[in-house]
Amino acid sequence: MENKEKVLKTLTEVGKPLRPGEIAEQSGIDKAEVEKIIKILKKEDLIYSPVRCFYDVKK
Repeated sequence: MENKEKVLKTLTEVGKPLRPGEIAEQSGIDKAEVEKIIKILKKEDLIYSPVRCFYDVKK
């Protein structure tokens, strides 16, 4: 599974907005890598930030 898919899966399974560090812990991916993936997913309009520094899947 690609890291991008792992991040999306983690956000979907948890069901609440998470910080990048929490996503890294849950998915087992390095925090710096998670932050890069978040930028990509935001550009692709797959996730959003409901509150500063928290991210969630668009429903």
